[in-house]
Amino acid sequence: MEFGMFMDFYSTPGLTQTEVFREAFELVDLAEESGLDSVWLGESHFNPRRSVLSAPIVVASSIASRTKRLKVGMAVQVLPLISPLRIAEEAATVDQISEGRFEFGVGRSGNVRAYEVMGIPYEESRERFQEALDIILEAWKGEPFSYEGKFNHITDATVSPTPYQKPHPVVRIASSGEDSFARVGRLGYPIFLSMRGMDVHDLETNLKEYHKAWKDAGHPGKGDISVRVPVYIGLSEEAAVQEPKESIEAYFSRMRRFFDENENVRGGTDPSSPRQARAQRMANMTYEDILDTKVIFGTAESVTEKLAQFKETLGLSAFTAELNPGGQLPKEAVYRSLKLLTEKVMPAFA
Repeated sequence: MEFGMFMDFYSTPGLTQTEVFREAFELVDLAEESGLDSVWLGESHFNPRRSVLSAPIVVASSIASRTKRLKVGMAVQVLPLISPLRIAEEAATVDQISEGRFEFGVGRSGNVRAYEVMGIPYEESRERFQEALDIILEAWKGEPFSYEGKFNHITDATVSPTPYQKPHPVVRIASSGEDSFARVGRLGYPIFLSMRGMDVHDLETNLKEYHKAWKDAGHPGKGDISVRVPVYIGLSEEAAVQEPKESIEAYFSRMRRFFDENENVRGGTDPSSPRQARAQRMANMTYEDILDTKVIFGTAESVTEKLAQFKETLGLSAFTAELNPGGQLPKEAVYRSLKLLTEKVMPAFA
């Protein structure tokens, strides 16, 4: 199983934006040194109090240049917000710079405000996403092509460079809605999941649809599943529970506000819908609920046990640890947690 870490370049209180970048790259360097497999980058727009990671493809290029073995992935590139020809060029460039250590995670994002600021109706996001992905895959062939879609009109374009990996980097699609699991499985793509809106029970239920659609479409194997989970490894069980408490509660409090704001914009008010049911659970969630269903906190030994259960339950091929999701943990605690992950937990899954 591949092990990675998710990074959002959080705007940590007390740090300048320059210091946020510096500390994030120090963590990348430690990940490279410690033997972690991969680092995954989020994408955040117009929210400087939360994150400075608005240009993840640029950051991915920097990480590729400063490392030798660490893979870098997008988690995710929000395709409807950018020219598909431009992102095809930029993603292929990162793949060339990294000499194939790049994975192209893509999605639509649930951040409705980013669409509003950019003047793109969110209700168009699904169609825009599919058009963009179709164009990128065609562009990566390196041959002249034209495309006539609802939102994109391309005449005789030839993209350069083409990717280092042939025919192209792994394309991994993020899924957060019940209707998208089966669609991703049917298309035969690896899937990227998060514990932000769903808990482990939601994922187990919806992944059955992914597996069924994958099998029904005739794809070989059982699919490729990667999940992102908040992780904290302490020196004792008590420390592992108490040290990240304030930070993780702030994180899920922010996620509740984010979820409510975006659902209001979408008009998602049906109390019987799965999304509203999750929103209600999130609103009533206690710290004990978070520990039970949303995170993996503990000593190296107990984290190994919990992760083995996750792997078995969800059929994981890759696992991505979110080491400081609330952005409030001191860097020393994050570094220690990463070292324990690579030195004590990863060897159990070799």
